[in-house]
Amino acid sequence: MEEFHKVRRLPPYVFEQVNRLKASARSRGADIIDLGMGNPDLPTPKAIVDKLCEVVRDPRTHRYSSSRGIPGLRRAQAAYYGRRFGVKLNPDTQVVATLGSKEGFANMAQAITAPGDVILCPNPTYPIHAFGFIMSGGVIRSLQVEPNDGFIPALERGVKHSIPKPLALILNYPSNPTALVASLDFYKDVVAFAKKNDIIILSDLAYSEIYFDGDPPPSVLQVPGAIDVCVEFTSMSKTFSMPGWRMGFAVGNERLISALTRVKSYLDYGAFTPIQVAAAHALNGDGADIAEVRDIYHKRRDVMVDAFGRAGWTIPAPAASMFAWAPIPEPFRHLGSLEFSKLLIEHADVAVAPGVGFGEHGDEFVRVALVENEHRIRQAARNIKRFLSTSAKQPNNVVPLSAHR
Repeated sequence: MEEFHKVRRLPPYVFEQVNRLKASARSRGADIIDLGMGNPDLPTPKAIVDKLCEVVRDPRTHRYSSSRGIPGLRRAQAAYYGRRFGVKLNPDTQVVATLGSKEGFANMAQAITAPGDVILCPNPTYPIHAFGFIMSGGVIRSLQVEPNDGFIPALERGVKHSIPKPLALILNYPSNPTALVASLDFYKDVVAFAKKNDIIILSDLAYSEIYFDGDPPPSVLQVPGAIDVCVEFTSMSKTFSMPGWRMGFAVGNERLISALTRVKSYLDYGAFTPIQVAAAHALNGDGADIAEVRDIYHKRRDVMVDAFGRAGWTIPAPAASMFAWAPIPEPFRHLGSLEFSKLLIEHADVAVAPGVGFGEHGDEFVRVALVENEHRIRQAARNIKRFLSTSAKQPNNVVPLSAHR
């Protein structure tokens, strides 16, 4: 039977190949240290869980909720933006709750994309940034560029060589997967370019609170007038260790928020009301929970960089996010990120995310997630050291076991 049109537009899901190998190895009794999926292992703070339990006992909260988010939750998100970024938002028209930032991006793509619309998107990037628009009929023009002086020239080339003119630009800083951070001056230049060329900016700020070096990452909405062309997506998954709760937000331009809200009204009734109340409670807190999570990831980052470096794998220390963007060791770079990831599972009992899963320009890297405790990270480093010391002597003879199956 022929595949459906939208399914045909999607490439094989690279991460699924790694997941199958992990499952196979575990079924044989292997203790896989999983640094692949960015799935926080930390428990949700007790006060948030307690608020959920309190509210869920009220049967009135068991009914359908509000697709765009209950008023108290939207007010809490607006207040957070005011405290953290100095950005004033109208919770009634400029804030909508989403089922995580991933759903928000996908439904924004549905809301604004016509067949053939061109989207400017970094490469590598988190898959939904590109494939949300591909599934909506859009066309991706990749930007292989960092948030530096080369970014605006890359945008200029993208506009010059795109027919039709690009509809939107995707930003994601701190970046998943590269962990790069953008400055407020960078955002000022990009907003000016977007306004001049009538381009929408969609900014993914999911890792705004996971930072280690320098000032806290800014929001693009801090740029005066940015709200004329911008919507920004945030998530509570990493900030409050709430990944399974599926709670995020889109904030910014009223017209774009209205379009997203309208699409969502046809697709869902919003998150379970007790989850929304607990999320509002978290956002209205004093920030201690956020600081504790940040401190844990900071310590894990330092342990990972030190232990992996002593094992023979030099990894640049990420300034933010819960990931390290790790260059594949030179003797294995010719294999590409997927085959190298398979080797780590089969010969070191360590799982990472292949860089090619984030775009073809990521194929010389793997993403390492800080989702195991410090002891496990050190164990991963010991496993990798044994693997490197054995196989680096004759890397051409090291082949993933899966290649023989």
